[in-house]
Amino acid sequence: KKMVTDPISDFLTRVRNAQSAGHKVVDIPASNVKKEITKILFEQGYILNYKFEDSEVQGNIKIALKYDKKTNKPAMKSIQRASRPGLRQYKGSKDLPRVLNGLGVAIISTSRGLMTDKKAREEKVGGEVICYVY
Repeated sequence: KKMVTDPISDFLTRVRNAQSAGHKVVDIPASNVKKEITKILFEQGYILNYKFEDSEVQGNIKIALKYDKKTNKPAMKSIQRASRPGLRQYKGSKDLPRVLNGLGVAIISTSRGLMTDKKAREEKVGGEVICYVY
């Protein structure tokens, strides 16, 4: 079993790969950060549903992917890592990125937990830019 150096990138890649293969569900090893990202993706309407399956060791996140009924295209056109372990991206609340003029979402890890760029701006907190979704 290989050690994943960047579990968040791994999470995003698994979601992307599952979508491009047209899978309905994707299973991902759980962690608190990944659970938070999952909740935000759900609240923002990018995924259909999710379930946290807790086990002794790590637990699992089951994500039901969302596709357009007519075109069958994934609800998420793009989900990209921003900050990386080797290159962390921190932004103050005034410099938080806007994704597609606010149509997309940046997920920010703040001192008050993970939240969207919009919420971070409202709460006037900055943090590490985890990923961009649109």
